[in-house]
Amino acid sequence: MEFNVKTLEGKDAGTVALSDAIFGLDPREDILARMVRYQLAKRQQGTHKTKTRAEVSRTGAKMYKQKGTGRARHHSARAPQFRGGGKAHGPVVRSHEHDLPKKVRALALRHALSAKMKASDLIIIDDLVATEAKTKLLVGTFASLGLTNALVIGGAELDSNFKLAAQNIPNVDVLPVQGINVYDILRRGKLVLSKAAVEALEERFK
Repeated sequence: MEFNVKTLEGKDAGTVALSDAIFGLDPREDILARMVRYQLAKRQQGTHKTKTRAEVSRTGAKMYKQKGTGRARHHSARAPQFRGGGKAHGPVVRSHEHDLPKKVRALALRHALSAKMKASDLIIIDDLVATEAKTKLLVGTFASLGLTNALVIGGAELDSNFKLAAQNIPNVDVLPVQGINVYDILRRGKLVLSKAAVEALEERFK
């Protein structure tokens, strides 16, 4: 399919051919949900930890004699039922990561790109280059394009001025094409791709 290309100033810059296999799919929410869950689980720290009865600092002496008190038979004050005792079955340091087939991950990215295309939230820019590293100028440029909440994907190498100017703009993320991912695509309103990014994606899924 043919798609209009714009410049950063909002002018027309011709068209580009987009592959139906990447941008023309019917998005499946179940695949997108699986991929987002995979990404969020993978980046979760998993450093939560409570102390067990073997780890709490407390006396190991028997609390009171075994018989004759009329009370239950207890030994250690470190047991979970006592205040100051260890936690039974508490969280431990672990990885929350789980497997997701590589083909499903690749398919999820294509579905995310297709979802933005179907929702008319895709913009293709000729070249992501800024003459000055001025955030104020880039904010004005984005406003003319209607970008207040967007993910901007450039080529393999980002223009340094553009990257510096964009990094302080709230709700705008800028990534090289190798950093494109489903979660970031879905969490932002608009998806902005450079022509170099489109070419890289076409090559990746060829």
